[in-house]
Amino acid sequence: MKKVLAGFALTLLASNAALAAQAHTNTGCGLGTMLFQNKADNSIVLQVLQSTTNGSTGTQTFGISSGTSDCQQPSDIVQNEKLNHFVRSNMDNLAKEIAMGKGETLDTFVEMLGVAPAQSDAYKANLQANFGKIFTSDKVVLAEVIDNVVAVSKN
Repeated sequence: MKKVLAGFALTLLASNAALAAQAHTNTGCGLGTMLFQNKADNSIVLQVLQSTTNGSTGTQTFGISSGTSDCQQPSDIVQNEKLNHFVRSNMDNLAKEIAMGKGETLDTFVEMLGVAPAQSDAYKANLQANFGKIFTSDKVVLAEVIDNVVAVSKN
């Protein structure tokens, strides 16, 4: 009898874990998922509450970008944050060096963009040729510079 009860308990635990995983798959990460964790089981109502809470509080979006609220941060975001910080800290030097087509700041920038060393010189030459499209005014902001670099790199 004890073996039967132990087997039943083990089956129940396994099914609860599977159902909780199903709820997380359906609703994603965020505050709602954390609040109703292990309660959504196979309940449509609780999964809707999870999803609504995740979407309406903004914790899902923040969680994805920050790696919090039971969310996993995409690896590209970390690299983008480093790139954003680098450009923000070196905007003037980067502008000068793109205009010249060479320099340590430009070398680092190109490396952070993931350009292969074999294409580095051609990439820097392309940036130099498109300087006016990258730095469109003296009031250009960080996001515009990066977006403009990406745009001229596609050409």
